[in-house]
Amino acid sequence: MYPNETVAPMRGELVNAGFQDLRTPQEVEQFIGKEGLAFLVVNSVCGCAGGVARPAAIQAMTAFKKELQVGAVFAGVDGEAVAKAREHMFPFPPSSPAMAVFKNGKLVHILERHQIEGRSAEEVAENLISAFEKNAE
Repeated sequence: MYPNETVAPMRGELVNAGFQDLRTPQEVEQFIGKEGLAFLVVNSVCGCAGGVARPAAIQAMTAFKKELQVGAVFAGVDGEAVAKAREHMFPFPPSSPAMAVFKNGKLVHILERHQIEGRSAEEVAENLISAFEKNAE
């Protein structure tokens, strides 16, 4: 468990951009279970989350002009919420950071840590935008 004063700015980066802060399994279920396209970020304190994942998530969400629900859970902080999110990401192993796109409650796209670290925020954002557009129909 990371202390709140450590994670608050990292959590705030996504919340301030419009991401719903999901802290309970019930909130995760409600978020993923909605009709339409949902984008869920598994946030983290690691460097690739701050340098790539969060900026890419914000860039992709901002660039996509169609309806998109956006939410985030925080690994190492909101354990039960993260566990519930990862249930919906099965069969992919736990990864943080991670980003998942759901359509009508079904996983349609995922980026795991190994697909995020070592890439630029722009590359990851382009991948996400492509997934949003492909699944928006």
